[in-house]
Amino acid sequence: MTGPHDIDRQLLDAVENLVPLWFSAVGDVSPRLSPRQILALRAVRGQPELNLTALAEQLAVGLPTASRLCDRLEAAGLLRRGVRFDDRREVHLMVTERGHGFLADLTGRLSARLADVLAAMPAAERARVEQTLRALGGSVS
Repeated sequence: MTGPHDIDRQLLDAVENLVPLWFSAVGDVSPRLSPRQILALRAVRGQPELNLTALAEQLAVGLPTASRLCDRLEAAGLLRRGVRFDDRREVHLMVTERGHGFLADLTGRLSARLADVLAAMPAAERARVEQTLRALGGSVS
């Protein structure tokens, strides 16, 4: 029987094996963004009107670093900054239509690559992967 240490090592190996798929998909979308820029864009998409301070905290970076990330995303037309009506000092962030398109394209490419990997697996193994992901998701939430 495998112990928790064996399982965490297997999970880490599986995640590491998926990283090349992620980088491959990222390399196929335009504009080319760094992993941190993609994380920032996804964070803003997931929390509409997120402010710059909250983004910096979520990404565990300093405010100047978060601001530069947003500068690049805004220059690429993927992100827009706005001022809150109730507090003109607070800048909130919004993903643009182009930003949503970028993320949809990236997600589609990632999904296609993962679908190819899963299609090559026997049905019983796919079912075990699905069951494991459900259990893992419930434990992390």
